[in-house]
Amino acid sequence: MDIRPGKLLEQIKYPSDLRKFTEDDLTQICDELRQYIIDIVSVKGGHFGASLGVVELTIALHYVYDTPSDQLVWDVGHQAYGHKIITGRRDVFHTNRVYKGLSGFPKRKESEYDTFGVGHSSTSISAATGMAVASDYKGDHDRRHIAVIGDGALTAGLSFEGLNHAGYIDKDVLVVLNDNCMSIDPNVGALKQYLTDITTSHTYNRVKDEVWNLLGKLSKFGKNAQEIVSKLESGIKTSLLNQSNIFESLNFRYFGPVDGHDVVHLSKILRDLKDIPGPKLLHCVTVKGKGYEPAEIDQTKWHAPGLFNKDTGEIIKSVPKGPQPPKYQEVFGHTVVELAEKNFKIMGVTPAMPSGSSMNIMMKAMPDRAFDVGIAEQHAVTFSAGLATQGLIPFCNIYSSFMQRAYDQVVHDVALQNLNVVFCLDRGGIAGADGPTHHGAYDLVYMRCVPNMTVAAPMNEEELRNLMYTAQQDDMGPFTIRYPRGAGVMPEWKTPMKSIEVGKGRRIREGEDIAILTIGHIGNYAVKACAELGKEGLNTAHYDMRFVKPLDEELLHEVFSTYSKVITVEDGCVIGGMGSAVLEFMADNGYNSQVRRLGIPDEVIEHGSQLELHTQCGYHPEGIMDAVRNFIEDQEGLMAG
Repeated sequence: MDIRPGKLLEQIKYPSDLRKFTEDDLTQICDELRQYIIDIVSVKGGHFGASLGVVELTIALHYVYDTPSDQLVWDVGHQAYGHKIITGRRDVFHTNRVYKGLSGFPKRKESEYDTFGVGHSSTSISAATGMAVASDYKGDHDRRHIAVIGDGALTAGLSFEGLNHAGYIDKDVLVVLNDNCMSIDPNVGALKQYLTDITTSHTYNRVKDEVWNLLGKLSKFGKNAQEIVSKLESGIKTSLLNQSNIFESLNFRYFGPVDGHDVVHLSKILRDLKDIPGPKLLHCVTVKGKGYEPAEIDQTKWHAPGLFNKDTGEIIKSVPKGPQPPKYQEVFGHTVVELAEKNFKIMGVTPAMPSGSSMNIMMKAMPDRAFDVGIAEQHAVTFSAGLATQGLIPFCNIYSSFMQRAYDQVVHDVALQNLNVVFCLDRGGIAGADGPTHHGAYDLVYMRCVPNMTVAAPMNEEELRNLMYTAQQDDMGPFTIRYPRGAGVMPEWKTPMKSIEVGKGRRIREGEDIAILTIGHIGNYAVKACAELGKEGLNTAHYDMRFVKPLDEELLHEVFSTYSKVITVEDGCVIGGMGSAVLEFMADNGYNSQVRRLGIPDEVIEHGSQLELHTQCGYHPEGIMDAVRNFIEDQEGLMAG
């Protein structure tokens, strides 16, 4: 790819090369790194604003600390593009998020500089604390451990659990708080207001320069260093006057706020902090999208804008021919408002993904009935349970892979009390270029084993609307509706809603040779496969199960009393999923048909387009056709033998 780095960046393959430059060179290196990210992402796509916002922080950290011996942990990883570029991956960075290319997130098997694999938020402090304990245990007392976490990720409970433990055991961990008032959407909550109060405090900012000057003299005092540290702490606390500091209450020495875009000052501060033992937190104020004006102005839009013209800021979108089907999340967003207009009991809840889930539509239309609770999936579920105890019907919209973080709340707070919470699991199945941390591979399994839970998946937009309508009826109990990332199949999707009998599937196509059972959107692949197989003279039946729990037993009795060969297809893991449920039914009822299951195998599926990964897993249309052909050929071979 013919995009050249700047003349200084070109000399930096690894951080050891960066450390050969003087501090006076760092600003130009940052400018070149930022431009290189813009150049690549504009033509290849990927996460954008987050990495631009931490360019100076990335350079300063690798300049001051002896990475990879000193261990740097990035939270979430959206912001790690600059880190990847200066840690040996610059020349292949154009393969970022491409099938079989670089991961879009830090990944341990990709580089020794990626000390911890990430993708979900709020893991960095706990991971860095564990690394610090391990280093002490092994006698490696000179190794430093740094966690870089955003103010959005800091709202999750896991972050506070990590802070609480690290402060208690008094390990030498530095937490760098990258405060840009954003995650993907603008941050919400009391913590956001707290950080805003600190960064805008006139009293604090009048004295912070004096405090940093004191810190900068630390190394000159030798044996008196502890006394100087105490004076520094006292100065910071005094500067906050009567406002308590949440971080210091957790035994973290708090430093900041500092300008996260002054790379020279940052480097000096980080060098000073290396000499202070124990848990520390450096509060850096940054701008998401820094250095690219359109991204600074509309930070949500430029989180992951796709391809764009870097000179004009125009986001490049393909022009479709004719009407196109909407994304499933858009159908959800408009339908939940439509339902809420008629049912005053309906509420909306999402953990920090209002635009991604389209809950922002309800938040705009009904601000008193829709809530973004921050990056706090556990709270989102139990908050929804609280609403349900009072007769309300919360639609709790969480990405499938993020719901894994709230599983105990699903069981303990919702299912055991049989509360009518509607879980709308977006990104069910293969998620695409975000890779294994975001694939919704397991929800069919982990939801179907929970007592009182209904588990359903729509094959198209009309079915999604009907399932949402069904779930908000009286006495439905816990109800899960999962759907994939991306577009459906119905341009004319806004059909009248009607109730679906819970646990009732449907026959899509009659056939004689073999039966295909599908669940959810992936059933549209089977429709194509059956049509093509028909041209070959293979008469294949197709059933849309709709529900994994409860199963349509009447439909399954029909299938197993008619067909000796059955194929199940699901966009989820084959272990414990819909296919396993069908096998359980067959065994429990004494049938002896042959069943072959298609789905996500028992392995980590890396990143790529959804179709590429469906193909890899063998349940794309051609894969289904091959499974049918092979099944029939195997049977014919046995009969001939």
